[in-house]
Amino acid sequence: MRVNYRQNNTPQYRVLSDDQIEEILSASMEILEHVGVKIEDEEGVRLLKEGGAYCGDDNLVKIPSFMVKKALLTAPGRIVLSGRDGKRDLVLEKDRIYFGTGSDLPFFLDPYSGERRRTVFKDVVNAARVADALPNIDFFMSMGLVSDAPPGHYDRHQFLAMLMGTAKPYIITSIDGRGLKDQFDMASMVVGGDEVFRQNPLFGIYAEPISPLVHPGTTIEKVLVSAEYGIPLVFVPAPSAGGTAPVTMAGILAAGLADTLAGLILSQLKRVGSGFVMGGVFTSLDMRTTIFTYGSPELLLLDAALSDIAKYLKIPVFSTSGCSDSKVFDQQAGLEAGLSILMAAQSGANLIHDNGYLESGLSGSLDMLVLVDETVSMVKRIMSGIKVDKETLAVDVVGRVGIGGNFLQDPHTLKHFKEEVWFPKLINRQNYEGWVADGSRTMGDRCREKVQRILETHQPEPVLEEKLVQELKDFISRSFSE
Repeated sequence: MRVNYRQNNTPQYRVLSDDQIEEILSASMEILEHVGVKIEDEEGVRLLKEGGAYCGDDNLVKIPSFMVKKALLTAPGRIVLSGRDGKRDLVLEKDRIYFGTGSDLPFFLDPYSGERRRTVFKDVVNAARVADALPNIDFFMSMGLVSDAPPGHYDRHQFLAMLMGTAKPYIITSIDGRGLKDQFDMASMVVGGDEVFRQNPLFGIYAEPISPLVHPGTTIEKVLVSAEYGIPLVFVPAPSAGGTAPVTMAGILAAGLADTLAGLILSQLKRVGSGFVMGGVFTSLDMRTTIFTYGSPELLLLDAALSDIAKYLKIPVFSTSGCSDSKVFDQQAGLEAGLSILMAAQSGANLIHDNGYLESGLSGSLDMLVLVDETVSMVKRIMSGIKVDKETLAVDVVGRVGIGGNFLQDPHTLKHFKEEVWFPKLINRQNYEGWVADGSRTMGDRCREKVQRILETHQPEPVLEEKLVQELKDFISRSFSE
């Protein structure tokens, strides 16, 4: 036997040491204690004051460090989300990775014409159907901001489109607390009641403060409603280095984490043990264009650092990949998406969203989404690592085949090649003549064809029955008329 032998089952990657994390956390607590946060909600201020915070004029709240430590003790380190079929598909805990789309994009690239246009209800249904068909897309956010629904409660219509298109778990958005409660009621109609939802949540709610250190009333409403009804909260600051946060990487992490911790504390004050997922889209502001960058190395580095911090705090984490600053689905989009998917997987982030985003988070592309699915499959092979033991070292096989032989027909090859060698579905490995004979199709052509094939043939299982769809529409109509 061998002793003191260490084996890596997957490649290892880490940005921050524990000592660095502790420094960032200490700086965040200093910001909360000395600078404070603005809480634009009466109940939120009251809960914080009763919990031990100092509340001054203009809703300025200063939060002592003991409140941070207390909240960290009660936040669950494990959250489970279910699909419409009731299966507990997403187990959010240390180093379990899942990939999904992003939400609320005002523009959409038409899957047939390629035209950039306003997102409509049908686009969200179609995006959900494509996501439902892709084996490496694990959860669904709307990918669109529906423009053909009443602005006052577009979020309910958006959720209906999501329900119609996929049975996978969801991360939703809402206008305010009432919008969240309505979507909770809709989900309860689908799964069979409030208690069923509480035991197996169908969705988590995305909520975002305004960096730096402003928590609007609508954001606090979502925090409090989610805690009250057992809805996992995905609390996501989105600071930009040099714009709404310090330009230094450590500075943006400290400032953004302060906002995150304020949301965590509020959720635990409302209901101890409320599900909380931390994270954010922490990135750089391009000083030449003022663009909030989605393809920058700073975003990749900061998101990986957030994963390190979340694992240290024992809280599930929300991250980003598969997105680009490119305006179209091109080589830039593929480059930026591929790097981000690999780094997000290596970081061990739990909910990895925004896959399929173009134009710095303004446009959605289903072609991009199917490329992401292929890339995630490739990255999963990388992350499976290299198994080293007597069987895989294959010394006896080398001896059996001998000098100058080949391994193609050896039983060892037949036994292992399917698990050792990754086989693409979209990436082309033909020789040049074969590629020409097959139509000289580019990756873009193959992605577009796959999208159209899915839209023309795929339906989610279980299908949302038309009677239930009508009941949900009636519920939305009643809610809006009240």
